[in-house]
Amino acid sequence: MTRIPALLALLLAAGAAPAGAAECQDTAKYADARAVIEDLDRINSPSGIQEAYAAPIGGIRQWINVRGQDRDNPILLFVHGGPASPLIPTLWQFQRPLEEYFTVVNYDQRGAGKTYTLQDPQGYADTIHIATYVDDAIEVAQYVRQRYGKRKIVLAGHSWGTIVGMQAALKRPDLFYAYVGIGQAIKVMENEKLSFDYGMQQALARGNTAAVEEMKTIAPYPGDQPVTRERIIAARKWSQHYGGLTAYRDESPYFYRAARLSPDYVDDCERAAVDAGNVFTLGRILPEFLAVDMSGVREFPIPVVMFMGRHDYTTPSQPTAAWLARVRAPYKRGVWFERSSHMMQWEEPGKLLTSLLTYVRPLAADAQPRTAARPAPRQR
Repeated sequence: MTRIPALLALLLAAGAAPAGAAECQDTAKYADARAVIEDLDRINSPSGIQEAYAAPIGGIRQWINVRGQDRDNPILLFVHGGPASPLIPTLWQFQRPLEEYFTVVNYDQRGAGKTYTLQDPQGYADTIHIATYVDDAIEVAQYVRQRYGKRKIVLAGHSWGTIVGMQAALKRPDLFYAYVGIGQAIKVMENEKLSFDYGMQQALARGNTAAVEEMKTIAPYPGDQPVTRERIIAARKWSQHYGGLTAYRDESPYFYRAARLSPDYVDDCERAAVDAGNVFTLGRILPEFLAVDMSGVREFPIPVVMFMGRHDYTTPSQPTAAWLARVRAPYKRGVWFERSSHMMQWEEPGKLLTSLLTYVRPLAADAQPRTAARPAPRQR
């Protein structure tokens, strides 16, 4: 998989279309290790659920993954990042503890991962718009709610998925107990500036003259020049080198190589589809992505919880904290992940779990046994 960071930084993804079926073999030589992970991940609870299937969503087939130890638990639906950077290949790295308290649903969005392999993506190329992704998320929510007999579900988005998830929550609040933004994007162009400025500040402080000179070639950024694929790559390079994607790391191979050991992505075609889906999606969605500005949203109709990485300079947390301070909602909470950047699920998985249990699961109180904790105090 590509090693350029998430949320539009996957722009250097190499990727022709997936190989033909005859060539879809497992040549990664990790089958034995993958079998160990698969065995550990297997849900054996009599009341549990472990399913993966293609469902008709938005006029195409989209791949859905459902896991949990107890069907009576509330559903937590994740909208993955990218765009077109599916979360399913990485679930084995962090999700297992969550499955004791939620039925966790992930899906590969249109143009992403296994959904990319299910049909010719050119057949829906003209549907690659943010509004379509929002409608897809709503339809997935309705689908799983009906299939698993739930009145409402919890909706969470990570990175690019927060753009989709927030808009889905605003459009159909009746479907959701709460919305959780993880690495929330509020105003993309503001994020671009903050990210670039951080990289420049770090390079200057560390005397990295080569990095400073490289960044000067696109300064001021974003400025009044078009924000192109090439400029984004150059702008993100050094902020992420200095921990803006994963705190205290200059790269994140644990994420980009996760599919090699994933029990859910087991052949070359499925792994190749990640990069191919990036290439297919990004050029089509970039103008709309850059125009995203949720800062004008002053009323949120359902409880909203934001998980913010203290060191995040991929989707910087400052705009999210400012937005949360002024928005009016029936309940709101900001949770800082002090040792995280953008990849909170992987960087602080324990805090992810305890934060979901403390601030989110009680909001789905009518979906829980009577012994469940009471909802956290309301904040306005």
